[in-house]
Amino acid sequence: MPFELISAAVTQATAVTNAPTQLDPLELFLAADIVVQAVIVGLIIASIWTWTIIVSFVLRVRGLASKSRYYESDFWETKDREAALSKKMRSQIPSARVAGAGLDEWRRSTKNSPVDRDAARNRISAAMEGQVAHEADDLAGRLNFLATTGSVAPFVGLFGTVWGIMNSFFQIGAQQSASLAVVAPGIAEALFATAIGLFAAIPAVIAYNRFSNSVNLYEAKLQRFADKVHAGLSRELDRV
Repeated sequence: MPFELISAAVTQATAVTNAPTQLDPLELFLAADIVVQAVIVGLIIASIWTWTIIVSFVLRVRGLASKSRYYESDFWETKDREAALSKKMRSQIPSARVAGAGLDEWRRSTKNSPVDRDAARNRISAAMEGQVAHEADDLAGRLNFLATTGSVAPFVGLFGTVWGIMNSFFQIGAQQSASLAVVAPGIAEALFATAIGLFAAIPAVIAYNRFSNSVNLYEAKLQRFADKVHAGLSRELDRV
């Protein structure tokens, strides 16, 4: 019996000695259970991908806004619509694709006589509205990942925490000791998973809300441009 007590004391002392003594994320990760480690790695990957989307979205929106602003200014000043709607322009600038969709429909609608002006106007409007919606959907394509990460990451981290705490209780049974020195390291490692989950979720939620608003504003600007182009093509129809 005394030997068993000494052995338990030595085991407990060893566990305390090997336990993290300060808030060191790498040490907490290495000391965690394999399941908790897998959760943390998954959340870190999600966080890295989230920040990749954030940076790429900001750069893309700035580039598209600048190109569209200059293009729309030139579009109203030029008299050569074909040059303003070249293949290169359509491949690079959303505003050019919107105007091109309207002009393509205008050509098809006025190709044969007599021209049904009301039907042509409706088709031109539908073509440009569809292109505007397509451009907005393309811009918002990867934002769903931000929404998913923002809503799921805290629960994934909580799963890691629950698993780690369960493992700590098994350690209590194995060492037959409920002292804080035995339980605290495992709980700290478990709570680290929750912290990583929040680290991944908070930027994702903020970015998703902010970028969703940016997509709505971008779509509204394209729609206003489409309305102006539709008005110009509508006047052209009156002269056909």
